Amino acid sequence: MVFKESNQRNFPFLIKWLITCSAVGFIVGSICAFFLFSLNWVTQYREAQQWIIYGLPVAGLIIALSYKYWGNPSSKGNNLLIEEYLHPQRRIPFVMAPLVLFGTLLTHLFGGSAGREGTAVQIGGAISDQFNRWFDFNKTERRILISIGITAGFAAVFGTPLAGTIFGLEVLLIGKKRYFGILPCLFTAYIANFSCQLWNIPHTHYPIHDIIPPVSLTNITLSLAAGILFGITAWLFTCAGDFFSAQFKKINSSLLRPVIGGVIIVVIVSLLLKNTKYIGLGIPMIQDAFINPANYYDFMIKLLLTTFTLSAGFKGGEVTPLFFIGATLGSALSGIIPLPIGLLAAMGFVAVFSGATNTPLACIVMGYELFGWQPIPFIGIACIAAFLCSGKKGIYIAQKGGIKEKLYRRLNI
Repeated sequence: MVFKESNQRNFPFLIKWLITCSAVGFIVGSICAFFLFSLNWVTQYREAQQWIIYGLPVAGLIIALSYKYWGNPSSKGNNLLIEEYLHPQRRIPFVMAPLVLFGTLLTHLFGGSAGREGTAVQIGGAISDQFNRWFDFNKTERRILISIGITAGFAAVFGTPLAGTIFGLEVLLIGKKRYFGILPCLFTAYIANFSCQLWNIPHTHYPIHDIIPPVSLTNITLSLAAGILFGITAWLFTCAGDFFSAQFKKINSSLLRPVIGGVIIVVIVSLLLKNTKYIGLGIPMIQDAFINPANYYDFMIKLLLTTFTLSAGFKGGEVTPLFFIGATLGSALSGIIPLPIGLLAAMGFVAVFSGATNTPLACIVMGYELFGWQPIPFIGIACIAAFLCSGKKGIYIAQKGGIKEKLYRRLNI
């Protein structure tokens, strides 16, 4: 009798989560497919009509106006999702999804340097939390609800469901073993990735063309040294973001910040750089970094342009620019570190991301999904080293503690 009553209670619970995970995965995956298609279109249009970057200040003003009148809480972006996970207060506003989608496409169309992960994650979190309207989720279940939204967005936009699963949990509670939501996150991630593929939207591939060297003490030491440099670069990315954000906050009007920032970016791109290699996602340069040595300054230009763009109030994400920064830095290091250029680019690709977001496990898994098993020993060492050497905090200010914070506290750093 007890067993029968238990089954009767568990069946509605199971059905509720099956419906929620399936719906979130399909909806978020489909929206991400539209987002990737649109992002590809605006990128191609911008490259064909490069004069359009002169409209970046106007695009910034439009983005600022949209957030001022329709989405004030949504301006916190990924940090709002983390805050609601840690300290639930109110439902994540649905308007976050269309606002960040619209703002990101405008940013890329007119030449801002930004990514796409933040957009997909915010779309996922905003949509998943709306299921609170129809189902009775308690505090713990709502945390899982936010996690599956983040997971769905990340998995769909990069085509990495396993990494998306870990990222959706790890980014919320770094270093904590509260992975009670791993099964619904995993299920949702695969649904989101599958639904994105249904729309025939291809994901970018970054093959390593070199032969992976054997695991030896020398190569492990070299990987560790590279990982430390990737961690320092991640720390520089966080510091640059903090610095530019502080400078823009000195401008009292939130409407003027992206306008002024847009003017400065236009001047830098059109008069100083005189090319568009460093704006947008920068995928062609990422792919080239796996084959040809990058310039020693490529990663720093992208670092400064991205942190400046996002601090000014433009929308997008940090992850693809972090891929750019890490891959080009790794590629440039091939001149002084005797490891294959493709391997170093792959290590930097995920390791700088690991250090900046405090998600080493997700990055190691992403390394496997993108590059296969062979380079994982080197990628794992680089990701962990970058994570430990990237400073106390990452790019998400709402993130809380975990292993690294305790380590830094013990070392009195």
